[in-house]
Amino acid sequence: MSESPKSPADPPGRLLCLGLGYTATRLALRLHARGFEIVGTTRDPEAKAATLPASAAATRPWELVAFDGSAPLPARALAGVTHVVHSIRPGPDDPVLRHHPEFAAELPGLRWAAYLSTTGVYGDHEGAWVDEDGPRRPSKERTRRRVAAEDRWLAAGAHVFRLAGIYGPGRSALERVESGRARRVVKAGKVFNRIHVDDIVEVLVRSIDGPRRSPRAYNLSDGQPCSSAEVIEYAAQLLGVDPPPPVAFEDAELSPMARSFWSDNLRVANTRIREELGVELRYPDYRAGLDACLAARSDG
Repeated sequence: MSESPKSPADPPGRLLCLGLGYTATRLALRLHARGFEIVGTTRDPEAKAATLPASAAATRPWELVAFDGSAPLPARALAGVTHVVHSIRPGPDDPVLRHHPEFAAELPGLRWAAYLSTTGVYGDHEGAWVDEDGPRRPSKERTRRRVAAEDRWLAAGAHVFRLAGIYGPGRSALERVESGRARRVVKAGKVFNRIHVDDIVEVLVRSIDGPRRSPRAYNLSDGQPCSSAEVIEYAAQLLGVDPPPPVAFEDAELSPMARSFWSDNLRVANTRIREELGVELRYPDYRAGLDACLAARSDG
């Protein structure tokens, strides 16, 4: 998929969501409203169908396909596909490319493909700013797998979108505070990067609608990294409750997985999405994003 002007006459397409999770579902809803057909993979189609909005089963019902990586995708999942978004976490290898090593060649009508990765591929930069040209030096096995998957999907013609911590309606610090799961852990100098799910969708749509570019990597972050304690404090303020007491990182009882997220420290720059894709984030910091998450409850 080399860079070329996009035809204004391009009709709505057929989006294949490899892993119909939180972010892919939001993208699918946006494109479905524009006339796209939607096909999504999931381990349990029946359970997934029960969680989808009513619009997914109304006009042009979404097609759900069982896929757990143990066997190739069925031919019906690939038929007529024009756009692909891949958000399945890699295991020892990428579950899609394991069975479809020439994936793009199986989709003669493919116009756009995206692999959703993570800013974790950069590893630890001791709090320094990192852009897409910065070195990837993953510190964990799961992010080393991401690097390998990124390289394979770039070679296959897909854009790579490196996502910071995702939050949005129903999945934010608000829910963690309300449930009692929130921890106000304090570690000097440590910051986290984040991005609202609807800003992710906007970036992906801008990429779809823009010129057909050569495969490229993009950082998706709001560009306002801060401590996790600061976010928890603001969420508690919005809810009108006291924040959980602060606890030093050294004293925090965290699972090995939770603790691993504290090992890398970096600030993720988002210049490329703004300059190349013309994106102005709707939620440029966590305050705007959490305000919107709270407002969404009353809206629907």
